[in-house]
Amino acid sequence: MGLTLAQLTQAIKSKVDTSMETHVAESIAEHALGFFGFSNRIIDNALEPTDRNMFYQLQDYDLLTTESEETTLWDGREWRIHYWKFKPNAENFANLALQNQKDKGDEDPYADIYDGMPAGLWRERSGVDDDYEEPLF
Repeated sequence: MGLTLAQLTQAIKSKVDTSMETHVAESIAEHALGFFGFSNRIIDNALEPTDRNMFYQLQDYDLLTTESEETTLWDGREWRIHYWKFKPNAENFANLALQNQKDKGDEDPYADIYDGMPAGLWRERSGVDDDYEEPLF
């Protein structure tokens, strides 16, 4: 699942409180996404109690879900592993929340700040090779 920080931020704002400040929702989204990394699910044992409480809240907002699997240990006992993952509809809801934000005119005023700059302004895009070499140590 490719849920981005912006998508989850908007999803949290629209699920929790539409008047929530963006930086607050973004910090929650960043904290949650930090656990997942490049995976689509994480093991519940990796969470501290306060983080687990946040995940329960995101589950209440219909963005996260749990799943579990059982395995047999070498001594014959059954072991259950619990995971957290984003719901399949979370990305759709997040995209809808982003679209609603754009429709309301709440676009980022700095989104296209570099669009008017000439390409030659940036050394790596200008095609000019500088003679800087990274030091070995």
